[in-house]
Amino acid sequence: MSAPRTDLRDRLTDGLYGLGWGAVKKLPEPAARALFRTLADQVWKRRGTSVLRLESNLARVVPDASPARLAELSRAGMRSYMRYWLESFRLPTWSPEQIRERIDVSDVHHLTEALDAGRGAVVALPHLGNWDLAGAWVTTDLKVPFTTVAERLKPETLYDRFVAYRESLGMEVLPHSGGAAFGTLARRLRAGGLVCLVADRDLSASGVEVDFFGARARMPAGPALLAQQTGASLLPVTLGFDDTPVMRARVHPAVVVPGNGTRAERTAVMTQALADAFAEGIAAHPADWHMLQRLWLDDLDGHQGPGTQETRAEPA
Repeated sequence: MSAPRTDLRDRLTDGLYGLGWGAVKKLPEPAARALFRTLADQVWKRRGTSVLRLESNLARVVPDASPARLAELSRAGMRSYMRYWLESFRLPTWSPEQIRERIDVSDVHHLTEALDAGRGAVVALPHLGNWDLAGAWVTTDLKVPFTTVAERLKPETLYDRFVAYRESLGMEVLPHSGGAAFGTLARRLRAGGLVCLVADRDLSASGVEVDFFGARARMPAGPALLAQQTGASLLPVTLGFDDTPVMRARVHPAVVVPGNGTRAERTAVMTQALADAFAEGIAAHPADWHMLQRLWLDDLDGHQGPGTQETRAEPA
């Protein structure tokens, strides 16, 4: 694609997201929900690349599903994905009381006990439900600031919008730029702070291979390495929607650092434990797993190899 066409596409993408953040939050909620459900259904009916990839991913999560069931799940998945965007556009206008009313968190003691002990905590989540709402709940209800990492998006102005949006919710946002972010995260944890990372996909050469729904995938080593180097608790968190406006969240027990083995071996064991917790949450809420990209290694042949990351205008 030529540079002028790329620039035009980037400006259009940024403009559309800006329109969403500016206009959607002003609509009455019933009208906004109806609009985004209609948009989801229209996208689903087109059967584009993202919808087909979502359906292919869901086929691994629900391997015994019939084609009709997979189509039903992918339609529900697009509605869930659009619910994420609707809520994200409206989140900055919600009061602390509204945020509390929209999320129900179970087993939060795993998190509060780690923070009260002063050892810090790494919360690792998959692309499940609305992780921005979960983060807003942490800063408003628990009143705990935290640090996260955002992958740079194209266009750069869109990345700036995401950073400003998340900072408005009380998050410290670092760019995903090699080892620089890791060092800052480690310092926050050693000071007893909280780090939250979306951690179910890493196609780089440093990704850790795990068994995930019966096949091999790569997930980031960062959460396990941070826990080992700082002594922070590593806590998987899973999310999911139901038929109500309330999102359900669960804080899983801490992943234990193995007592022996090399650092790489310990990291592999801990990352597999994260993958197992993610799989449990995804299996319970398959339609809420917003994985519209390739994930499993045997889906990457001829399309993507180690060291390559897809960077798309969607949440990270």
